[in-house]
Amino acid sequence: MKIKQLLCAAVSAAALLSGCAKSEMSRTIVTDVPERPAGQEDMVGFAAEPIDTVRVGVIGLGMRGAEGAFRLGKVPGAKVVAVCDIDSSRVNRVVARMEADGYGKVDGYSGSADAWKELADRSDIDLVYVVTDWKNHTPMALYAMEHGKHVAVEVPAASTLDEIWALVNTSERTRRHCMMLENCVYDFFEMNTLNMAQQGLFGEVLHTEGSYIHNLDEFWPYYWDNWRLDFNRERRGDVYPTHGVGPACQLLDIHRGDRMETLVSMDTKAVNGPAAWEKMFGERPESFANGDHTMTMIRTANGKTIHIQHDVVNPRPYSRMYQLTGTKGFANKYPVEQYAFEPAQLDSAAMPDHQNLTAHGAITAEQQAALLDKYTHPIIKEVGEVARQVGGHGGMDYIMDYRLIYCLRNGLPLDMDVYDLAEWCCLTPLGELSIENGNAPVEVPDFTRGGWQKLDGYRHAFVK
Repeated sequence: MKIKQLLCAAVSAAALLSGCAKSEMSRTIVTDVPERPAGQEDMVGFAAEPIDTVRVGVIGLGMRGAEGAFRLGKVPGAKVVAVCDIDSSRVNRVVARMEADGYGKVDGYSGSADAWKELADRSDIDLVYVVTDWKNHTPMALYAMEHGKHVAVEVPAASTLDEIWALVNTSERTRRHCMMLENCVYDFFEMNTLNMAQQGLFGEVLHTEGSYIHNLDEFWPYYWDNWRLDFNRERRGDVYPTHGVGPACQLLDIHRGDRMETLVSMDTKAVNGPAAWEKMFGERPESFANGDHTMTMIRTANGKTIHIQHDVVNPRPYSRMYQLTGTKGFANKYPVEQYAFEPAQLDSAAMPDHQNLTAHGAITAEQQAALLDKYTHPIIKEVGEVARQVGGHGGMDYIMDYRLIYCLRNGLPLDMDVYDLAEWCCLTPLGELSIENGNAPVEVPDFTRGGWQKLDGYRHAFVK
């Protein structure tokens, strides 16, 4: 991908500091937006033909994939046809468990690095569900779409601009869905808060925050062939942004009336990252690219802002931050779930004692419970209890799978499209570009190539 840098000088004669005129110079890095190939159309609002029973092939049966196969087996209208992993013992365990549970025959593929292609080649599979190491996400998704399959691919689906544009172009050309399996947009607090925002409780949402702060010290040894720590060693910037930025973008209607325009990233030096490598292998790495803490600031076309953080090596409590600031209210999930509102923003039916609120303090637990009684998201009302029983990060994984299959079965636009994938994943290469160029601002490409204003606000699709 060609990257060109534009040097933009701005001199303000009116900017006076201590009686002196001050000039400022800023550099913005501009990334090319390739022309849409002839004959292609965007996928904004795209809906494929309904599929009565969605036949699924799962690739990757490690920490996430095996449970994904079992979960999909419990989703109405989904049928797991085949599973694949390079490790045959994993395949055998999953197949045996599903057959023991009375699920029926599931075909297994393993034994070579290309065994997954046999699964994707099958004519009796509608959806390929990719749950492998990050470096294989894009090539597997591309191959599956080229072979007529819809694709659901784990996060992050891509980590370079070339990969992102390849996924966008292939999805547009093949007219196949390419959805990233971002589960955090389906967590209970996030969905209920999104419902409140869509109904105007927070006024105009101006600022959102998200993060992935999760010390992985105890998890590093479990990643096959050390792929995840090795990825951190090789790449600078936020290498895992989607858990934080996904919910933040839905609140701001990104590419449904607004879009990310500019980002700036910076990081700390690497200390605990290389220490984790030394703990694993007994020697200090020659280099370690990923800083211990990375932060990215984003500004949108409509003048909104987003703040995203990444930290997987320091001793901090788990946090995805998830915060919004609106003109009439506020929400925060970590470290404490809380809301604050201007008193006049809440009606007496939702909260009888709202007149006693103060805008600079959180509502009480009792008030919050009353609020949720009215504003629980319709999807949570529909499948929340089943999701808690089936599990998967408290149930949000099941809701994610349920919604994917529901939309495919009913011929509806998916909750997340290929442009969500592109926008949420681009923080990695663009943040790296910003950091490597002295924390310079970087323009975020319009991955929709002009389609970001076709829809008016983010909404989940339902059968009417």
